[in-house]
Formats: sequence, C-alpha cells, structure tokens
Amino acid sequence: MSKKKILAFAIVMMLIVSLLCGTVVHLNETKAAPSIASTGIDVSSLKGVNHAHTWYPDRLVQALQGIQSWGANSVRVVLSNGCKWAKNSASDVANVISKAQQLGFTAVILEVHDTTGYGEDSSACSLNDAVAYWKEIQSVLIGKEDFVIINIGNEPYGNNNYQNWTQDTIDAINALREAGFNHTIMVDAPNWGQDWSFTMRDNAPKVYAADPNKNMVFSIHMYGVYNTAQKVHDYFQAFKDMNLPLVVGEFGNQHSDGDPDEEAIVSYAKQYGIGYLGWSWCGNSGGVEYLDMVNNWDANSPTSWGNWFKTNALAEITPPSDTTPPAAPTGLTATAVSSSSINLDWADNTDSDLAGYKVYRSTFSGFTPSSANFAKQVTSSAYTDTGLTADTTYYYKVTAVDTSGNESQPSAQASAKTQQGGGTTPPGEYTEITLPFTHDGAGEYYWKTNKLSTDPNDWSHYINSWNLDLLEINGKNYTNVWVAQHQIAPLSDGYWYIHCKGGFSYSHVEIK
Repeated sequence: MSKKKILAFAIVMMLIVSLLCGTVVHLNETKAAPSIASTGIDVSSLKGVNHAHTWYPDRLVQALQGIQSWGANSVRVVLSNGCKWAKNSASDVANVISKAQQLGFTAVILEVHDTTGYGEDSSACSLNDAVAYWKEIQSVLIGKEDFVIINIGNEPYGNNNYQNWTQDTIDAINALREAGFNHTIMVDAPNWGQDWSFTMRDNAPKVYAADPNKNMVFSIHMYGVYNTAQKVHDYFQAFKDMNLPLVVGEFGNQHSDGDPDEEAIVSYAKQYGIGYLGWSWCGNSGGVEYLDMVNNWDANSPTSWGNWFKTNALAEITPPSDTTPPAAPTGLTATAVSSSSINLDWADNTDSDLAGYKVYRSTFSGFTPSSANFAKQVTSSAYTDTGLTADTTYYYKVTAVDTSGNESQPSAQASAKTQQGGGTTPPGEYTEITLPFTHDGAGEYYWKTNKLSTDPNDWSHYINSWNLDLLEINGKNYTNVWVAQHQIAPLSDGYWYIHCKGGFSYSHVEIK
C-alpha cells in the first residue's frame, strides 16, 4: 500500500467499481470523515430537531413548519413498527416524507423507536424486527434515496447484552442491502444510545466495512454520560481518527442521568464537521418535559432549552474574528511513573481566551505534531499518558488552543522512558482487597491482592471492566477488557497491583 503504483491502481479500481455501481466515490483527505454519501446526503451538515410523530400524528404539519421556521435543515422523525405503539402505516410515512420535502428540508431521518433499550426493556423489539418493518414499507421509500436516511432502530440496546450490538447491526445492514435498500443507513449506539461501554466506537470500523455500499453513518446520543467537554471531544476525536462518519442523533441540555455539556457538543460538532439533532420539539413526558423546545407546539413560544438551541445550534456559523494563535507552551517536562504511564507537566498559558492544550506523542525524536501523533486534548497544564509500552522512550510536544480554534506553535520537546515491566513492586500505597471483588463509581484507586488464580486451565476466574479511563495491573493496560486471571503474571512478591481510574458513577471493575 505504500508504493505509489499500488495506490494508483487501487484508486483506479475504486473509480471503476463506483461507475459500474452508479455511485460516486468521494476521495477527500481533509475531511474528518467520509460525510457525503453516494446518494448526495451530506450528513456533516445536518442541523435539525427530533419530532415525536408516532405519539402525536396530528401535530405533523405544525411541528415540521415550526422546526423549519427556526432554520433547521433536517428533522428526525419517530416511527413505530407496532411492537410497542400503534404502527405507522406506509401511507403515513409517505405523507411525512412529502411534507418534509415540501417544506424544503435537505433530509428526513426516519427511525423505529420500538427498539429502544432492547435487551434491558423486555417490551422492546430487536433490530431484526425493525428491518422487517422497513421491508414492509419499502415501496414508499424507494426513489427517496437522496432525501431519506433510514435510522434502523432507536437506541437498540440498553445496558444488558449490548455486546451483541455489533453482529446484530451488521446483520441488519446486510438484510436491508440484500432487500434492495440503497439509502444512507444510520445506526444508533447501544447503552441507551450513549455508548458508555464504547461498543460502537471500538467496533465501528468492522461495522462500516460490512456495508457493501459504504453508505452509512454512526449516531451517538449525548445526555448525562457526556457531562464534560473532554468526554465530548474524545468521542468525536475517536471517529475523526478512524475517518468514519458520525452524527449526534439526540442530545439535550439536561437529563435524569446527569448534566450534558450542550455547549461542548455543538461547539465541537461544528469544529469537527459532525451533524447534530436536538431532542425534541414538543410532547415529552415522564419527568423529562424539560427537553421540550417549545411550549404547546408553538414555534413562537420557545422554552429555555429551545431558545438556547435556536440561538446556538441553528445559528449560522460565522468565521472567527480572532486569527491570532496563543503563545506556545513552555516548561514541558516528562516523568515516567510506571512501566506504562508518563506524567507530563508544563507552565500555565496566560492567554485570556485559552481553550486548552493538545498533547502529541511519538517514539521518534524531533517529530512534527500532526493528527497522526495526536494523543489528547486537555484543559489543564498537566496530563498522565497511560497504556504505554514498558522500557520505551516517548517524546512529547504540547500546543495551546484558543476558543476560536487557533493553535499555537509546539512547545520544546520533552521525553521519558517507561519503567521496565514486571519484577518490582510499584510505588505508592495499595489497599489489599478480598476476592471476589466488585467496584462501581468515579475516582482513582490502588488495590492489591495475592489471590488471583494461576491455573492455566482455569477460565472461570476473570477480571472484567467497562467505562473505565484506566485499569493497569502490574503495569500493563487491561482497560475495559475481559481477561482470565491466570493470563496476568504476579510480581516477584506474589502480588497483583491494580491501578483503577473511572470518570462515571457507573465505571465498573469486577474480579471474580
């Protein structure tokens, strides 16, 4: 792949295949993701609102007119396949599409809501059931490929059995393609759409590769899990690094599970070229009425959430007037603290409009900071780089970023060599734990035990975790993975030393 002739041959073959298939292949090295589907729908430009049509069918025209009057260019419409609520007929769906087209929307996203929380909610239906519904109403969708996005199923897994999301999603995509659907397909994340387990994030390349049309987009719903700008940034950055298309299919300004950072969601979405749709126009109940954007379906009577969304999320993007980058950071130091982590520290930047810092890492001295060696964006002048290889020298540079997106020149380079792995007891105070052991919650912890199984045939004793920022055992990274206890060797004193860090109340580790 590195030779120019091979690359040229591959590009020619892509173009030939695209012409034979009647689609256009977009080769774009500057975009964060392949956002323009072959049907012509640019998902990166979606700025819209969700409408709960299946529960309020008589409000369709009023809601669509109101949403359009605010400047939204797209709308995501709630439908039902009859599993939990009254089924939306093919003629009703055809009317939704027609009204949205007449009002000048650039795209309408249709979603089956009955899949919400499948695996945890016993009344929810599967993605396979949703596919059956799309096939049932296929006649009104054919010919609308340049306008309709098929969101297969809303939040298709809760917090149970979400490990099945990957294969179920691949199967659903393939079933739709085999049935003749050439629309842009949108897939929601598990964990009630919030992907706190990173199941969608970590398996997105596999799912995208399974679509023969390569005409799909991933959808994340951002509520209480995304309560800081850093969490929003990191999730968006992951998809940019993978060069995969992402939209925020739902988000709000508050929620029962926490306080989402709506300002960061909109700001970073604009910066990364990620489409987004706020939840929702009107009609919320069950204690989340605060997510209504308008009072009594009246576009001229916005709620506080609606007023913020209209002003900030739907406002035209104007180029920043500030084009002056901040000063380069100074005083960067690097100190190895274990076989897999290095502490970085530098002087505070004094620019009044400072947004944060970007940390770059390489194993080559004198490297040039780029997206290829970007490690993390942080808001403070210190960072612990984890998950590194033992006995390895790493080189670092840091830049400063202001609120207009200007980035400074890089700092001077600093370097450190991680400690050798295994053999010695790590520094610090470790609390001895009793097995079996389970912990949930945010915070940073240090534990130790000498009771793990060492039997190579014992697969019943294991360590598992999810939604952690870090799980190091004897200096090696086991964050958010399942591992048999015997696969981890003790140190020379017969102990296993565990360093755990989580950012959520539901960050979880279990040793059983």
